[in-house]
Amino acid sequence: MPAKSAPYFRHLKPAAKDDKRSNEGGLFMLVTATGLRLWRFAYRYDGKQKLLAT
Repeated sequence: MPAKSAPYFRHLKPAAKDDKRSNEGGLFMLVTATGLRLWRFAYRYDGKQKLLAT
């Protein structure tokens, strides 16, 4: 599946609960109920799941 484009993420609207919209390879955007859009990257290191936030 191809990566989603920038307009797709720009037009995301907040919902009642936090929502994850993934792109590919562990990269996703977290859209909070208050309308914040935050990029996150989930990965594994030494057998443990980690989350990188920007």
